[in-house]
Amino acid sequence: MIMAENKSVQIESLGLPRSIHLVPMDYVDGFTVRPGFYEINGATAIPGGVNFTVYSHGASSIELLLFHREEDEPFAVLPFPKHYRIGNVYSMIVFRLNIEEFEYAYRVDGPYEPEKGLIFNRNKYLLDPYARAVTGQSQWGATSPSGQHYKARVVKDDFDWGNMKQPLLPMEDLIIYELHVRGFTKDVSSGVADKHRGTFAGLMEKLPYLLELGVNVVELMPIFEFDEMQDYREVNGEKLCNYWGYNTVSFFSPNTSYSANTEYNREGNELKHLIQVFNKHGIEVYLDVVFNHTAEGNENGPFFSFKGFDNNIYYMLTPDGKYYNFSGCGNSLNCNHPIVRQMILDCLRYWVTTYRVNGFRFDLASILGRDEDGSPMNEPPLLETLAFDPILGDVKLIAEAWDAGGLYQVGSFPAWNRWAEWNGKYRDDVRSYLKGDEGCAQAAAQRIVGSRDIYEVHSRENASVNFITCHDGFTLYDLFSYNEKHNEKNGWGNTDGAGNNYSWNCGAEGETDDPAVNTLRRRMMRNAFAILMCSRGIPMFLAGDEFCNTQFGNNNAYCQDNLISWLDWNRLQENQDMFSFFRYMIRFRKAHRVLRINVSDGALGFPDVSFHGVHPWTEQFSGHEHYVGVLFAGREKEKEADIVYLASNAYWKELTVCLPSLPQHMSWQIEADTWEEQINVRPLESGTFVIRPRSVAVLRGVRK
Repeated sequence: MIMAENKSVQIESLGLPRSIHLVPMDYVDGFTVRPGFYEINGATAIPGGVNFTVYSHGASSIELLLFHREEDEPFAVLPFPKHYRIGNVYSMIVFRLNIEEFEYAYRVDGPYEPEKGLIFNRNKYLLDPYARAVTGQSQWGATSPSGQHYKARVVKDDFDWGNMKQPLLPMEDLIIYELHVRGFTKDVSSGVADKHRGTFAGLMEKLPYLLELGVNVVELMPIFEFDEMQDYREVNGEKLCNYWGYNTVSFFSPNTSYSANTEYNREGNELKHLIQVFNKHGIEVYLDVVFNHTAEGNENGPFFSFKGFDNNIYYMLTPDGKYYNFSGCGNSLNCNHPIVRQMILDCLRYWVTTYRVNGFRFDLASILGRDEDGSPMNEPPLLETLAFDPILGDVKLIAEAWDAGGLYQVGSFPAWNRWAEWNGKYRDDVRSYLKGDEGCAQAAAQRIVGSRDIYEVHSRENASVNFITCHDGFTLYDLFSYNEKHNEKNGWGNTDGAGNNYSWNCGAEGETDDPAVNTLRRRMMRNAFAILMCSRGIPMFLAGDEFCNTQFGNNNAYCQDNLISWLDWNRLQENQDMFSFFRYMIRFRKAHRVLRINVSDGALGFPDVSFHGVHPWTEQFSGHEHYVGVLFAGREKEKEADIVYLASNAYWKELTVCLPSLPQHMSWQIEADTWEEQINVRPLESGTFVIRPRSVAVLRGVRK
């Protein structure tokens, strides 16, 4: 019941401080209320009460539902008084609410015309699109009781950041390490405290390991609240879930099952502490964000938030009210509608200001550049807005520059010289070259020098995120252990996952006792990582590659919450030599700025970069060529000239290589040779050396 008489309620009788400036004005369902702060979306604790602000373009009325903790039916229903609505925004302060004693949701009424995309249903309990925490999700893998709805909590923003300074690493200095929060430490072999396994706290325990390895960015696969039990199945006794988390339930809420401790009304503090400590040690934290679709799916999917507020605004709809599906997941968020565009901007600003996130990787980012009818835009308003937003000014923006609708924009993603891209061409071209495919040397050479053939056309700097492996596909170990994907355990008859992986099993499919095959596989892994660390652009690799982690040939482990996806840290002990090589090459990259960026017009008469065949200054990149030599040269002010030569032989025979001549006061030194299992730095007696079959050598010009 609403009692709205436009007169102030006596604050003395409510037990509120006399000094309070927000005076109650009305009664609604037994609660004293007043109009709220219309520009503050979501639910926000204020002195004396809670401010609730929500909007809908098409709604005729909205009700606020209050629940006791973990109960499924509301103890109070508060309709927003009509005069509390301004434009399409409903805002109300409810006094004398203790945020630790309630959860909330909404009911929204409006027209039902599915052919126009209007599907309002006042019987649905709806999750606040700006919810800062979602209830009922804290225990991983627990099925929700029948009839339970998503509800939200009000979160205290009282985390003490102190005088923390962010690393603000230059783009060219980044070394990105992609990981899944749960899978990184869930297995008992991780060695973290049992309570911390699979959580942000578990990742915190691995900070010394990350520092030893040398990476300076961790990119977390989705940590926005998602429902891992969506599409839950059992296949041959195995429980399959939505393990990766690319099905967002709430964009503003952290996944509470990733917290080791219950954080009632302080959800996210464990993640904030992680970011604070990592930043203190020079490691930036990026989030893999999924704005291309939501967990509501298509017309057959669940109905818990956006569908009930403004289905025809939040989603791209066909003329008959169906869902466009450029994501492959049932729906596509209508990112360039002004309302959705503002929500995405608000969301990113929130994660930057409240969590101090250092960067974002945008899943299927080409959808973010589509118009409301799905057509690609030349200058998408959302991408431009994010590129120039002042709060996001120091934040790294990385696009997965394609989508499931066939739009592939590597090299042409609308960037304003601000967005970087996952360079899928780097992955494919380097993989093909490494396994010895014909006609790949020219492309591989271009990828090694920063894909200038792709990015210099658009005058883009630091645009290429180079990777050979990521969560989506084979691990590095599997890349050289399997010719074919082995996704049978996913339950789709091995029809899911990419069919063309540019992989090579080195002579035996899967695990083998053949020592020659295993030796070759390890060398191929070293080859791949040496090239990655000696390529211009931003290197990224998958967690566990440094110690030969395997997914047993599964290249689409999105549903595998088990040892297929969890890192097996026993392999670190078994493969210390591989870990040492990765650590060495990371440090080598850091020590030689010339590998990362043009530091001058060259040095000692050498150009910035140059290509070489087995004879210097000759580019023999014909169809049958399998050797690529790249020389990097530069000089920083008041420093010695830095000259690094990357020699890569993808041929199955050894080759004699003649190196470019150095000045008389310098000679060549081999810094790394993947033919050898241990690092063996040694000088060359002459300017000629033999590079062994399928191997990579890294050389440096040094003073005699």
